[in-house]
Amino acid sequence: MLFRSWAQTADAHWPDVARVPDHVGVAHLVVTRHALVRQVLTDPVTYRPDNALDAVTPVPVSALRVLAGHRFRLPPTLANNGGASHPAIRAIVAEALHPTRVAAQLPWLTGLVRERVGRIDAALDGGAPVDLHAELAADLPLLVLARLVELPDAPVGAVKEFARAALELFWAPLDGGRQQALAAEVGRFHRVLREFAATGGGLAGTLRAAGHPPDVLVGALFFLLVAGQETTSQFLTLLLHRLAGEPTVLAGLRDGTVAVADVVEEGLRLEPPIVTWRRVAAVDTTLGGTAVPAGTSIVLWLARAGRDPVTVDAPDEFRPGQRGSRRHLAFGAGAHRCVGDQLARTEAAVVVAEAAPLLDGVTVIRRPWCPDNLTFRMPDAFVVRRR
Repeated sequence: MLFRSWAQTADAHWPDVARVPDHVGVAHLVVTRHALVRQVLTDPVTYRPDNALDAVTPVPVSALRVLAGHRFRLPPTLANNGGASHPAIRAIVAEALHPTRVAAQLPWLTGLVRERVGRIDAALDGGAPVDLHAELAADLPLLVLARLVELPDAPVGAVKEFARAALELFWAPLDGGRQQALAAEVGRFHRVLREFAATGGGLAGTLRAAGHPPDVLVGALFFLLVAGQETTSQFLTLLLHRLAGEPTVLAGLRDGTVAVADVVEEGLRLEPPIVTWRRVAAVDTTLGGTAVPAGTSIVLWLARAGRDPVTVDAPDEFRPGQRGSRRHLAFGAGAHRCVGDQLARTEAAVVVAEAAPLLDGVTVIRRPWCPDNLTFRMPDAFVVRRR
């Protein structure tokens, strides 16, 4: 039961907690109610994050050999770390992405987005179709992240291919041949990360100076390059596509009656790039009246929780500023809440403010397509033409 099949049953009635007996060979407990999802996320003792980065489709021996040949390892670092080392690692990463550092990037970021929007506007005026994902959203979060954590110069395309390969390898249903190909791509880039972790400055240098071992540096960089930028570029594309079908909201942005920040929050609620997240029960417990034995894999349906009628007035409507709009769980909650939430919000706010006018009077030529994936939506393109 993956993203696309869940999307097809979005209007169906789901219980608060539902057992899914067979998902790529693993039984899951799916949690949908906002309060219960939040309960799990904020209790890392009962519900540990150990399985957060486990491959959804068991990796075959052939692909494991490829990864081993590249000395690939993902030790507990951030999202999958329920141990004592997590707070210290998280604090260093959070400092690199501190709101004051993010705010300092705002003039540069606004200028870059404005320049891109100008080029896109000219192309649309000339009658050409434009892929807003490729031309505006795809690499923007990576460029910002590189400045904040002082990543070395690297071909943007190579980083993006690695990130999407990682999201597919660990969270998608795959056959053995595809897993082996993805393992080769992820393994090659992991080697690059090891080299940077050994000598790089910025975040890598700070972690190294704090005494964290090389594997932790690599794990932190791996997570940031996958979740720290790819999910934001996905959200930007999904939000732009949603806004293209919301003329009332676009009109409100134009006349100032709708706030950009409210649009971003409503977008996060209705179009989160991370649809689900996982936990594993550490002890026998009960959740929403359902017995949960120790070792149970729990899938938290974040996107469904954002549409819980208990928390929001109009669950399926895009109404910026409505009651409950900001209570979404797009960034998680608790000790593992996304450390880059302010960065993602800032990037989205700039894109909405600068690019929303482009969406007036356009026709969608190709809507974003998202492949099957347990957790990530991964839109591939969003093509429009001016009417």
